[in-house]
Amino acid sequence: MAPGCLPLLGHLLPLIRDPLAFLSSLPGHGDLVEVRVGPTRAVVVCDPELNHRLLMEDRTFDKGGLFIEKAREFVGNSLGTCPHSLHRRQRRLAQPAFHQARMPGYAGIMVEHITAATGLWRPGRVLDVYAEMMGITVKVLLATMFSSSLPAQAGHHRLHEDIVTIFDSLYRRTLTPRSLNRLPTRGNLRYRQAIARVHRAIHAVLADRRVDGTDHGDLLSALLAARDDGSDTAGRGLSDTEITDNTMMFILAGTETTASALAWALHLVAGHPAVERSLHGEVDAVLAGRPATHTDLPHLKLTGRIVTETLRLYPPGWIFTRVTTADTLLGGHRIPQNTTVIYSPYLLHRRADLFDAPDRFDPDRVQPGRHSLVPFGAGSRKCIGDTFAVTEATLALATIASRWTLRHVAGPPVTPARSAALYPRNLRMRAEARTESTKAGT
Repeated sequence: MAPGCLPLLGHLLPLIRDPLAFLSSLPGHGDLVEVRVGPTRAVVVCDPELNHRLLMEDRTFDKGGLFIEKAREFVGNSLGTCPHSLHRRQRRLAQPAFHQARMPGYAGIMVEHITAATGLWRPGRVLDVYAEMMGITVKVLLATMFSSSLPAQAGHHRLHEDIVTIFDSLYRRTLTPRSLNRLPTRGNLRYRQAIARVHRAIHAVLADRRVDGTDHGDLLSALLAARDDGSDTAGRGLSDTEITDNTMMFILAGTETTASALAWALHLVAGHPAVERSLHGEVDAVLAGRPATHTDLPHLKLTGRIVTETLRLYPPGWIFTRVTTADTLLGGHRIPQNTTVIYSPYLLHRRADLFDAPDRFDPDRVQPGRHSLVPFGAGSRKCIGDTFAVTEATLALATIASRWTLRHVAGPPVTPARSAALYPRNLRMRAEARTESTKAGT
């Protein structure tokens, strides 16, 4: 049992006050550590090999528990939240939308919107960096998901606000008793209204597409066209509910996570001048003043390592839950059926026995065992959009670094949000244009 457990509350106070510090302290108490969230007992996995087993054995450690139950309120039984019994078919049907052959086309759309958005910046302008990155990722997602914008009532700014509201509410609602979550408080109402708005927009687009019947070459077209080849369900596609739930998941996961990683990357690069100089040298040599393309990715080696190191330090999805479907043994300990099991990429990525100086930003660090770095999970439940997200983050970072230098401005300290997504709060930076003369001095 983790220390500091209080009657009735359990470990709620440290989970509310400083959840990252609390999680980081748990490996000191064992490979498996029991915590209490109110009356709910959960087991936190602190060892990378045990964590890998949990991720690979998704039939025994099924999607469920505190966070998944709350996430189902807005994404239903989508790929990220459905139980094992529903997952394989959905994954098989959704996989073509993320096939490697589609990535060059997606990359072109990404660069188009990244270039357009950053082209509106002006030298000396102070940017709310996370908001700017959200603006980019929302536009990219809408273009790749729907080939165009959602209806007017779900414009980019409104969608950005609704996504942040949902993520910020999720962590709070997970730690709050169900009876309080039902009350008509301002926060609860904003949360429900945000979900309803996004769902209405998705339903409107889906209805139009069902009538249209045209393949637009986007993610939604791929989902609509998918047909199962399973013996029992041959020829059957995804239902409207399945498409709606997965579209909602892609919108939320495909915008906030990449925006968070990009914002943190820009923050970290600006704080490390040597890395910044090397990054500028790489993008100048590879891009030579032209827009980035998908074929540039293998040559943007440092840029890619910066993205990877950023995801290690600040994995956007930092805490997840599973639930055991049967009694099992894990690390020599008996875990009863229906036990909530928690795993945290943040916890694993900050272990000093796995990573040398784990809090230090070092894109050139030698990564330890592959089981220690899990920003997208592993196994059959690994994030289906991992390549999409890394591609977008790498191209965006390269595009920004080729044209701009961002400098921190005085203000409150930059801190991780206490949210279901680990985005940076208070990150304001001044944009400085990189001219030919400044590039020559890099």
